Amino acid sequence: MAKRPHILNLRKILRNSAHCVVAYDTHARKVIGFINCISDGILTAYIPLLEVLPEYQHRGIATKLMERMLEITTRYYMTDLNCDAALVPFYEKLGMKKGTAMMRRNYSQQSGQT
Repeated sequence: MAKRPHILNLRKILRNSAHCVVAYDTHARKVIGFINCISDGILTAYIPLLEVLPEYQHRGIATKLMERMLEITTRYYMTDLNCDAALVPFYEKLGMKKGTAMMRRNYSQQSGQT
């Protein structure tokens, strides 16, 4: 299983994002999900992270987070993200189109720990 970023790194990621939306469970008093994007502020937005805690998944939270981010980025020429093949149908339901991407991964840094 992949290591998740430490909470302090998550705060830094969100703080340094162009836009972010957080899902919060007021009853449990905790963050249960988030989405962020980085952008040049003119033409492009890229969504690197959409995360929902496992115990809150399959409740429509990821859909709501994604819909909100697509509203925020609607003025940009392009809003892109990369995802695993299994997630393509989820994003297609939200109006996104399948494309081709190139990427490089350094899995030893996946948790954000240096």
